[in-house]
Amino acid sequence: MKMKVMKVMKVWELLLILSCVSADILHGDLNIVGCSESDGEFMYALDGEELYYADFTNKKAVYPQPDFIDPISYGEDAFQASQANLEICKQNMKVNQQVHKNIPRQLDPPSSTIIYPKDKVEFGVQNTLICHVTGFYPAPVEVYWTKNGQKVTEGTSINVPYPNTDGSYRQSSRLEFIPQQGDIYICRVTHPALTEPLTRMWDVDVQQPGVGPAVFCGLGLTVGLLGVAAGTFFLIKGNECS
Repeated sequence: MKMKVMKVMKVWELLLILSCVSADILHGDLNIVGCSESDGEFMYALDGEELYYADFTNKKAVYPQPDFIDPISYGEDAFQASQANLEICKQNMKVNQQVHKNIPRQLDPPSSTIIYPKDKVEFGVQNTLICHVTGFYPAPVEVYWTKNGQKVTEGTSINVPYPNTDGSYRQSSRLEFIPQQGDIYICRVTHPALTEPLTRMWDVDVQQPGVGPAVFCGLGLTVGLLGVAAGTFFLIKGNECS
């Protein structure tokens, strides 16, 4: 078991990361416990994939795993155990506040923000837009969505911050939507290190499948047939003259 402490957060925050790696580094197991005066985080991950996190707002355990894998569960008491760890984190935070005072904050803005659809875009078929933000410190970022200039809250979600190997964080927000031609979606990201929000735009532009190739193929076939007809005509005329 290896204990690793990431970059120092704000004075009133403490973040502990427990990372278990086998001798031959076949798999990486990660457990994050984070807290502040008003919020907290508890998450398990394996090989860079989130397996479990505690939703302290709705007071429940969340398993953000795809439907096609065998479900993984940490038992009925998983959320209660997460709450107990959160209380321990807050007690440690109080001790840390008394020992360390006026620690300067280190702020790193996001180094990359991209927006993209989860699946191939088709009209009238539900899809998911993903706004991926990485390279920021401390966590978290806040992400807001707009559609054609109007704020959207329904169908939105955001995962818990995940640490990068350099000590910064990454986070993804999702928006469920049904593509309609001409719609414009904007992902706006805010962070204490930013003087103004980062915005990324994505517009619905779905091409009818196969229209371009079919037109060019049809045109090429027509030109080819005309060429064959012209060659046959001149061949016949040449034979008549001879």
